[in-house]
Amino acid sequence: MKVKVIPVLEDNYMYLVIEEHTREAVAVDVAVPKRLLEIVGREGVSLTTVLTTHHHWDHARGNAELARLRPGLAVLGADERICALTRRLVHGEELRFGAIHVRCLLTPGHTSGHMSYFLWEEDCPDPPAVFSGDALSVGGCGLRLESTAQQMYQSLVETLGTLPPETVFCGHEHTLGNLEFAQKVEPGNDHVRAKLSWAKRRACVQVHGEGGPGRGPGGTLQGAGKLRAGG
Repeated sequence: MKVKVIPVLEDNYMYLVIEEHTREAVAVDVAVPKRLLEIVGREGVSLTTVLTTHHHWDHARGNAELARLRPGLAVLGADERICALTRRLVHGEELRFGAIHVRCLLTPGHTSGHMSYFLWEEDCPDPPAVFSGDALSVGGCGLRLESTAQQMYQSLVETLGTLPPETVFCGHEHTLGNLEFAQKVEPGNDHVRAKLSWAKRRACVQVHGEGGPGRGPGGTLQGAGKLRAGG
């Protein structure tokens, strides 16, 4: 399983997940379809499905144009408000794309119909990955807009918090801001201090041109290059 990180808009991420044996590809949160299709063409893969975490424009606005450009494309999500939705998913449903398994996890909080996607391959050395949209980011979480505090707590602690910790692919690059806020709230937290220092070092590397433009998960500014799950 290979994950292409695609920075778009001001601080959003789209993702292209590639099954390396069948060359089938799944996109997550299509905001800029032409940019996505550039990478699909460059990788030489067959895009079959879009997984949308929630209906907000910066995560779903590209679905209609992409569906027009790619007839037969499946657009999946948990909220009927998602643009160009072809099938509504339910909590706990599992999908399969070649060797890639997908478990659909309803994570209300930011929106009532927010779905996160947990992906893995059997007998594969690469770690699993969760695409958490605006439910969970590095050092923080999305604003609670439509659900109760209890629902959001369950999403973060009981649903996402029990997954393997190796890799989170979030919907926005808010790492530095999240960690700076966390340090103000808990100035004596050594874990926050270390994570913030790490994020600043990685950002500085990009400013000085060692990794190319763009932003990547975990607070690293790393561009839309090759990134395996866990990389």
